[in-house]
Amino acid sequence: MKSALLEEFRQAAYNYLGKAHDATFELTDAILLTRNAYSLADLSLSPVFRRKWPSIYVSEAGRS
Repeated sequence: MKSALLEEFRQAAYNYLGKAHDATFELTDAILLTRNAYSLADLSLSPVFRRKWPSIYVSEAGRS
């Protein structure tokens, strides 16, 4: 039951994001799971962020 609620929440959050929703969603996971990240470049090294580091900046630019 709890995993179904989490999956439903994650799908709703994913649908809410803008153009670069895949990169933004992975960036959110990286923020939640990475300790001691002092920059976006640090977050790009997280194992859950499977994209190349420039997509972090694209995801942030797509939010406007």
